[in-house]
Amino acid sequence: MKRTIYPKGQAELINNEEKAREFFESQRWPDGPVCPHCGLVGEAYKLQGKTTRKGLYKCAGCRKKFTVTMRSIFEDSHIPLHKWFYAIHLMCSSKKGMSAYQFHRMTATYYGEKVSYRTAWFMFHRIRFAMTQHPMVEKLSGTVECDETYVGGKIRVGTYKPRDGKKPKYRSPRDNKAVVFSVLQRGGDVRSRHIERVTADNLRPIVDEMIAEDAHVMTDSSTALTGALADRKHDQVNHRHDEYVRYENGVCITTNTIEGYFSLLKRGIYGTYHQVGKPYLQQYLNEFDFRYNNRKSTDMERSGVALRATAGKRLTLRRPIGIQ
Repeated sequence: MKRTIYPKGQAELINNEEKAREFFESQRWPDGPVCPHCGLVGEAYKLQGKTTRKGLYKCAGCRKKFTVTMRSIFEDSHIPLHKWFYAIHLMCSSKKGMSAYQFHRMTATYYGEKVSYRTAWFMFHRIRFAMTQHPMVEKLSGTVECDETYVGGKIRVGTYKPRDGKKPKYRSPRDNKAVVFSVLQRGGDVRSRHIERVTADNLRPIVDEMIAEDAHVMTDSSTALTGALADRKHDQVNHRHDEYVRYENGVCITTNTIEGYFSLLKRGIYGTYHQVGKPYLQQYLNEFDFRYNNRKSTDMERSGVALRATAGKRLTLRRPIGIQ
């Protein structure tokens, strides 16, 4: 049974800490409190007292205490839940993303006190971690488009001058850019990965993990993609000769759908975030994938999906999450 997400009293969820906690409990524990220590369902009772913190439960089985935020991205956070809900709603309803500094400024207007920029940055990375897709159960099938793009600033002319007086070494315009490889099923989901280089050896494991063997794959004229897709039905469009769409036997062969996704990704990174560190790029890709995959939902429904995904995940950011 589908539960209602963000009901009519939604304003209370971002204004009232008690209402936000009760709502999260109803979403995470529809059948009663679940002990995160022993897994006992419906056998815990709420502790009450002047010195007892709100929302504290005690399991009747293992006799251990817990709250609804335990084993979630909210664990050990001193930020009230209603502010977390506000951040989740802004990230899910902003098509090109919401910067941590913008949230830092908006909290001063909405709550009368600022969430520090450092705290907002950490909150947003926790939310992005919750948006990470679960291990693939089904591979993408049907008509699938694959392509790569490059994210990063341009090399300024004249900024590189060797100190030994030698002739400046030629640098490719892509030297300081990060590579993003995406796989998109038409009418379905998109999955993106940050990779070091576009080679057949790097792309083949991603293709085998994400794309079904009987899928009809469409790409541009990249030789690396041709090598990675050697055992699949594969058609190409030649952008170098201004070919972007063609029809064969009633099938539309193009990569325009995934190019449209890349346009959202780049406008978000360049216009909202301005620059992204390579160790954290995969986190931002998870965010854009999540919004695209839930594009047919309303903002409230999308926020509810993100809220339910917060359970069972924990991020401390002791080291960046990216290419190891």
